[in-house]
Amino acid sequence: MKTVAFHTLGCKLNYAESSTIIRRFVQKGYEIKGFKEVADIYVIHSCMVTQQAERKCIFALRQAKARNPEARIAVIGCMPQLNAGRLQKEGADLLLVGNDHKFDLADIIESSGFPSNNKEQIFEPSWSSEGRTRTFFKIQDGCDYFCGYCTIPLARGRSRSMTIKETITSIADATRDGCKELVLTGVNIGDFGKKNNESLYQLLQEIKDLKHIKRIRLSSIEPDLVSDEIIQLFAENHSFMPHFHIPLQSGSDEILKSMGRKYNTSLFSDKVKEIKKFMPHACIATDIITGYPGETGKLHEETLCYLEKTNISYMHVFTYSGRLNTRANKMNDHVSPEIKKIRSNQLHELSEHKKHFFYMQNIGRKCDVLFESETTHAHIFGYTDNYIRVKTTTDPHFANSFRHAEITGVATDGICTVKII
Repeated sequence: MKTVAFHTLGCKLNYAESSTIIRRFVQKGYEIKGFKEVADIYVIHSCMVTQQAERKCIFALRQAKARNPEARIAVIGCMPQLNAGRLQKEGADLLLVGNDHKFDLADIIESSGFPSNNKEQIFEPSWSSEGRTRTFFKIQDGCDYFCGYCTIPLARGRSRSMTIKETITSIADATRDGCKELVLTGVNIGDFGKKNNESLYQLLQEIKDLKHIKRIRLSSIEPDLVSDEIIQLFAENHSFMPHFHIPLQSGSDEILKSMGRKYNTSLFSDKVKEIKKFMPHACIATDIITGYPGETGKLHEETLCYLEKTNISYMHVFTYSGRLNTRANKMNDHVSPEIKKIRSNQLHELSEHKKHFFYMQNIGRKCDVLFESETTHAHIFGYTDNYIRVKTTTDPHFANSFRHAEITGVATDGICTVKII
């Protein structure tokens, strides 16, 4: 039997798409191997968000070459789409497949040829599952925002999605074998349905009626697309989890304008206040880019001060790295690596402080925990409705099930402890 091994880099969207591509290999009779095993074919699903992601891609393909020098190696996704030249330096025998044709990879390998049609603006539904606990489902792809630092519109094309009816049908397929939690993912999911004269809110209205799915989350949504009606829907329906990931990117209006973002800090603050008004225990996470070109010490301090006073739960901090063919890469006033490192450390420290404070606020709160299969010799782990990672004494009956629990404290590893009630 022919064997293939996958290594996926980047976001949950890439993981959902990899799962779909893997299923197509299985349908053609391939055995799936671990990436650290010897295989006939190695597939690296690449990411171009940062320079570090590119370096990880190069490292992975070199690992694959060393593991089996006779294997065929395919690199798919954003890096072949935008920077094939860098990959070609690693060997002329690499199979490079961009986002236009990555879902055809099994056919390409079987036939040694690319399809003649251009699939750049076709939407491919995808989903991945973590056992029967959680399914990441892609509802949207591409982006129309063209922010100054981002290559995604170049790599993935313009925003697109299926109709609501088609999406609901695909979700039924994705969750047929059982699914406790559905996570809706995409590049810019708030833009769902725009070209079909539909909206994310309308889709959510349909999804909430899928009774076999107990929990529904959004992976990430832009501040300007978090409508009041979406907030109300989450507040009023128990199947929607009080957990929002809303990318801010900077706490300085001057930097936000330079980035080309479609909101200011005032709008972001309003959204946070609206969520907390109706869901005081909601988790609100955000993304921050530090060291963006033109970010002076004063503007960095603006961001720190803004984040300190804003009622968010924690941040994902990214250090700016230049991307080819972006406006930011052509700007002057780039921040030195040394200063970016200092600023990144400050933001990470603030994030840890805010997360600990958020966790402490939840001590004594009673809620349902969805436990996963992950265990250590002493503990089994899970997530609350508001996305606090918790642990309790290992019990095999808890895996992939809900248990009502009370949050009792924060352990030294930063994970909350619970007692079953």
